[in-house]
Amino acid sequence: MTGRRTVVTGLGPVTPLAVGPHDFWQAQLKGVSGVRPITRFDASGFPVRVAGEVDLPEALAPSRREVVSTDRCAQLALVAADLALEHSGLDLNAGDVERVGVVIGTAAGGAESWETSAHRLSAAGPGKVGARSVVMAMANSAAAHVALAHGITGPSTSVVTACASGAEALIAAHQMIVSGEADVVLAGGAEAPVTPLMVSGFARARALSTRNDDPEGASRPFHRDRDGFVLAEGAAVLVLESAEHARARGAEVLATLSGYGRSSDAHHVASPHPEGAGAARAMRAALRSARWSPSDVSYVNAHGTGTPLNDTAEARAIRTALETAATRTPVSSTKSMTGHSLGAAGAIEAVACVQALLHATVPPTLNLDTVDPDIDLDLVGPEPREAPLGNALSNSFAFGGHNVVLAFSAATP
Repeated sequence: MTGRRTVVTGLGPVTPLAVGPHDFWQAQLKGVSGVRPITRFDASGFPVRVAGEVDLPEALAPSRREVVSTDRCAQLALVAADLALEHSGLDLNAGDVERVGVVIGTAAGGAESWETSAHRLSAAGPGKVGARSVVMAMANSAAAHVALAHGITGPSTSVVTACASGAEALIAAHQMIVSGEADVVLAGGAEAPVTPLMVSGFARARALSTRNDDPEGASRPFHRDRDGFVLAEGAAVLVLESAEHARARGAEVLATLSGYGRSSDAHHVASPHPEGAGAARAMRAALRSARWSPSDVSYVNAHGTGTPLNDTAEARAIRTALETAATRTPVSSTKSMTGHSLGAAGAIEAVACVQALLHATVPPTLNLDTVDPDIDLDLVGPEPREAPLGNALSNSFAFGGHNVVLAFSAATP
């Protein structure tokens, strides 16, 4: 291990709320929602008919060739990588692409491609299954296409830990940099789960909000009347570099990835530990990794899905991990605006954390007009809050009991 420091130099958010770093931040400040009635398929007969869908600007829309040869998950990842590279000012043609890596996390990979191929097989037989069906659906497709698009020949890999995948990808990238395996890594998550099977499955599990008549009010983390999360598509890629590499090319450092923590609940495949024990362990591990005390944390971007079980357990985990500092540390959930994009969520929320540190402003928790009385935290409600921010934690917890926490520090002059 070389002990090199990992810094963030580029942000590429592709979300239902907005696309691109500037528009994404401005939308957070306005406290608007990216949730709407489902348009990607006919959901008229479904118990859940709202989701977070991405509107790509025409200039960023995939080409016809990309539409027929890649799943939407990979398409969103490609846009996110392009935006992150543009934001970073990094010219891959001017450097050694063998020293550049790619890590893209996902929960379901090419879900739409799997479903389409299964329908064709059932309706018309094996001869009608597309020749590219497997490569379009495979979980590593997003990472592979990002590397292909930019001629990146360094380490390229994928991470699949359900809703923690995007955050886990940033850890893998950080480890590549710290170990000296790479100087730059394009890292993040991508997901395109707004499909009939995915919506039906989560709805049958009673995980989704059924506020079909109020799309913008459906995602309500920490609210007394929350009734489930809102499924969303999206992607985010961050450009991570060694501090030395960033300094050598004169890059603007946006934040430092100071540490991380991971744990497993080993409790239930779909429900969190009721006391948030595993989540608290991951948060404490992140504090140790970053060499922070609980009072050093000035913002927590909560996993905050809006399900009754998650929000209560996470609140308990925050109180346990941050001890007496818990009730005076601002907490918000940006899923209230973006919905829950599963394997992309941790990367999207990492972008939100970096931007919060950059602008000394805590993004809001939309729809939080009545807090659950059992949750005793300093929750930031529907309006953003200006505050001196030095360090932030980003929580990502997943089906299977995977807990991942990222620790970001504001850039130093």
